[in-house]
Amino acid sequence: MTEYERMEAGLLYDCADEEIMAEQTPFQDKLWEFNRLKPTDYAKKQAYMKEVFAECGENCYIELPLRANWGGRHFHFGSGIYANANLTAVDDGHIYVGDKVMFGPNVTLTTANHPIEPGLRARGLQYNKDIHIGENAWIGAGAIILPGVTIGKNAVIGAGSVVTRDIPDDAVAVGNPCRVMREVSDRDREYFYKSERIDWENLE
Repeated sequence: MTEYERMEAGLLYDCADEEIMAEQTPFQDKLWEFNRLKPTDYAKKQAYMKEVFAECGENCYIELPLRANWGGRHFHFGSGIYANANLTAVDDGHIYVGDKVMFGPNVTLTTANHPIEPGLRARGLQYNKDIHIGENAWIGAGAIILPGVTIGKNAVIGAGSVVTRDIPDDAVAVGNPCRVMREVSDRDREYFYKSERIDWENLE
């Protein structure tokens, strides 16, 4: 197997391999240009996501800057996704994001990892495990999602959490390591903040 094939298979590989670097570097240049777009360059932002991302639905928006090893090349975005500023993605592996997911500022999505065995690490070897985020999830500011994690649909990840394991659908999870605290409940359909009620009649 080539190093690129090993990378795609989730095996240990040399990330400095010439074939890999030759494909990766142009995407880093494209990202450099992307991060210099003006807030009003909406059409150019859309064009970048459609061209570079592995998949991108409609009405996705990213507040710049975006940081990504492959410029987002391994992003699989649904539709209606919003990412606040400083989304950082170690996207050597693939990142699958469902419709209507929201990312707070300074969220980190990291698919890459290095072996514990020091000799292998000294050789610059790494491996990647894909991340999956279900539709309508909300990832709070400063959260860190580690390799191989799946976050269920409608889940809420609290600000600053470090997500080391899978989070089920309809869960509110917080902390380091991130743990499920409760399910999304009927109370959440009545109050949006502490004791402040949702004015459903004005939101129809």
